[in-house]
Amino acid sequence: MTEDNITRLEVDGKQVILIGTAHVSKRSAEQVKEVVERERPDSVCIELDAQRYESVTQDKKWKETDIFKIIKDKKASLLLMNLAISSFQNRLADQFGIKPGSEMIQGIRSAEETGAELVLADRNIQVTFSRIWGGIGLMGKVQLISSVFFSIFSKESISEEELEKMKQQDTLNAVMDDFTKAFPRIKKPLIDERDQYLAQKIKEAPGQKIVAVLGAAHIPGIKQEIYRDQDLKALNEVPKKSNWPKIIGWAIPIMILSIIAYTFYANPAAGFDQAISWILWNGTLAAIGSAVAFGHPLAILTAFVAAPISSLNPLVAAGWFSGLTQAFVRRPNVGDFDTLSKDVFTVKGFWDNKVTRVLLVIVLTNLGSSLGTFIGGADVLRLFFENL
Repeated sequence: MTEDNITRLEVDGKQVILIGTAHVSKRSAEQVKEVVERERPDSVCIELDAQRYESVTQDKKWKETDIFKIIKDKKASLLLMNLAISSFQNRLADQFGIKPGSEMIQGIRSAEETGAELVLADRNIQVTFSRIWGGIGLMGKVQLISSVFFSIFSKESISEEELEKMKQQDTLNAVMDDFTKAFPRIKKPLIDERDQYLAQKIKEAPGQKIVAVLGAAHIPGIKQEIYRDQDLKALNEVPKKSNWPKIIGWAIPIMILSIIAYTFYANPAAGFDQAISWILWNGTLAAIGSAVAFGHPLAILTAFVAAPISSLNPLVAAGWFSGLTQAFVRRPNVGDFDTLSKDVFTVKGFWDNKVTRVLLVIVLTNLGSSLGTFIGGADVLRLFFENL
């Protein structure tokens, strides 16, 4: 067997063997199997975190996940990213007959077959995206969301040139590739910090001989970082959010409530008109959003009732309540998760699938509620000044 794509290092008295894999190459999986069987390492490190490991090894479990629990646990963003990655992988599979990540699956199997310790060496994907999210401005956030949605709905063919480039990336990097070009500073949390994290986890793996299965793009960085001590705690920290959004978020409802209360005191009839205006604008627009998503009548009613109240509390959102109601009365089943990545390719499929229907109810209800807050708030001010 050749030593192509294999890097051998001596680190703290340990023998470390790095396999630089191509994530869309069948040959990489074969090489992983050959190296692990020949070297018989004490540990096998793979470029996955616990969540992605679970999605790879327990596909059925993910499909049976209760969407109700996803919303309560605030994991809708994780579902969206998994959807983007799944859609991207399906495009590769349909066009080239390749399933990305097969070398990681082989690493898991080979570790089990040889009795080696399996080490999940990558950083939690939610931490990575939290650090990316905290490092970009408002327009960057809009572009990031657009980029993720585009990757889900894109029907463009993948060129041979793009395929060759992907052989040097992991699926996560490939999905984020265009966004990384637009915002070079996110290279640090997406690639550089992960190199540091992977290097430290590999170095700390049990035993004297370690095999690490990695995307080829990470090898140069890991070769440098593995000889340095990395602070995993610091790399796992989620950036603290600015206090200004909280201050503004509370200032607006306090102002609205104060204006209505003062108007009630000065002119009860005008105060009553303000309260009705606030309720109708918030409730109606939120309900319309839920209806556009083809939400269940109970979800639409929930949106109408929740929006005027949730708009006065920045800690909650009307979409959460209408989404939970939708998930409760139209709970997605295994089949919905099974066809999820295919259903999103068509507008009809996106609206018909119970999983994406819940996401639509959440998003469009919140959008309607936000519009209602601005319009209703403006009407409250109008009535206030008219009755001074």
